[in-house]
Amino acid sequence: MEAFEIALVSVGAMLVLIYLGLHIATTLALISFIGVWVIKGNTTIALNLLWVSAYDTVNSYVFASIPTFVLMGFLVAAAGMGRDAYDIGQFLLRRLLGGLGMATVVANAIFAAITGVSVASASVFSKLSVPEMLRHGYTARFAVGTVAGSSVLGMLIPPSVLFIVYALITEQSVGAMFVAGIGPGILLTVLFCGQIYIMARWFPNLVFARGVPPAHSTAPDDADKGGAEGGAGALLRKAGPITLLVVLVLGGLYGGVFTPVEAGAAGAFLGLIFALVRRSLTWRGFWDVLLETGSVTATLLFLIVAASMYSRMLGLSGLPSELAAMFEASGFGFYGLLSIYVAIVLVLGTIVDSISIMLIMVPLFLAAIKSFQIDLVWFGVVTVIATEVGLLTPPFGLAAYVVHSTLARPDISLKDIFIGAGPFALTMCLVVFLIVVYPPIATFLVTLRF
Repeated sequence: MEAFEIALVSVGAMLVLIYLGLHIATTLALISFIGVWVIKGNTTIALNLLWVSAYDTVNSYVFASIPTFVLMGFLVAAAGMGRDAYDIGQFLLRRLLGGLGMATVVANAIFAAITGVSVASASVFSKLSVPEMLRHGYTARFAVGTVAGSSVLGMLIPPSVLFIVYALITEQSVGAMFVAGIGPGILLTVLFCGQIYIMARWFPNLVFARGVPPAHSTAPDDADKGGAEGGAGALLRKAGPITLLVVLVLGGLYGGVFTPVEAGAAGAFLGLIFALVRRSLTWRGFWDVLLETGSVTATLLFLIVAASMYSRMLGLSGLPSELAAMFEASGFGFYGLLSIYVAIVLVLGTIVDSISIMLIMVPLFLAAIKSFQIDLVWFGVVTVIATEVGLLTPPFGLAAYVVHSTLARPDISLKDIFIGAGPFALTMCLVVFLIVVYPPIATFLVTLRF
């Protein structure tokens, strides 16, 4: 059996093991070890692959940006900035039809700009947005679906952990990836809000519990009772820390003041200051934040080490080169290849988390993509959005599980969350199509900055 045939069999075996429920990192490491062993006929080479992959991963300076940005996200959440973001969105959009749903989307976009973790967004806004929407007469399905759907902005609007992981795999600039996410992130935010308005205007039974907007939904709320100046003053007090954090992290990064690692560390330090000033972080809470950060970082490290082994095994087998030659000879062209790639990613999204999908699929298709001289930054944006659709699709749908476990309400089932998030998943697929048709949505700002 040829080396590339062995690799092809190993990919099939890997998918079988994943469907059987074996942990992704364990599957990748096991398949890679056995693949190299069979290809080279030497266990020593296979064992060396493990420590070389681990050393190269841990030794990568860029990887250090992952724990700093994860820590920043947890500290910002502890500081109560999620509530501030929601209050800002609610103040600006409360008078529009479906305004509370749009406020949740905008709040997620704001929160995404200071965290970069979708799971954190889903958890925070499950507690903030869902009770508020239910109180104002929205359906439970719409409320939980809006929270789950808009939480995906956390991995698209910079800073984003997924963009950092993609940059590590493909050796792209983290800063360029962050800049590329701005346009698609804004577009997705606008389309989500437009989708909510259309649903509220023409399909009110899907949005409002009684099929019509509650009479009090457009009435002045408590924020108006103190007058416009008081409302604006409160808004500015809440927007100030968020703006400062965004300017420090993203402005420092894009302005060349910070490296990605330093930007994450600076943001984490400022988030800690805000949490301490607001007295929202106890010693116990701080310890929990550190434990959560360590847990997430260790999980990602294990995944990336295993994915590095997988990439090296594929390189030894020559499978990526064979795939590239096959697609060139098939006459499918680039768009045929991209369609196959996106379709596989969407299918994997039903059973595998976003980072694992990226670690599996990008090394496998990278050589074929490069053969078409495609901008890898643009390809990264397409990959991130396509993988994020998996957060909303059953049976895996991590965002849906986070919302369900956070609410812990017997009257709201996982089925309700998946149904409610369905329109948001479709809108994300539309955005993938638009970026494929018109790449400057993702690349225009990059060409100006890099």
